Amino acid sequence: MGDKSPKSKQRNQKQKQSVKAESQARAQSKQDGYSQAQPLGAKGKK
Repeated sequence: MGDKSPKSKQRNQKQKQSVKAESQARAQSKQDGYSQAQPLGAKGKK
């Protein structure tokens, strides 16, 4: 499969880190959206 030079390993590591950070940010913003959009007592409404 491919190039395993030190530079390619660094590049792969950076890609993995950025994808992980992006998915964490998405999950966090989703949670924030739910907590703001759902006041107490408003069950079942979006």
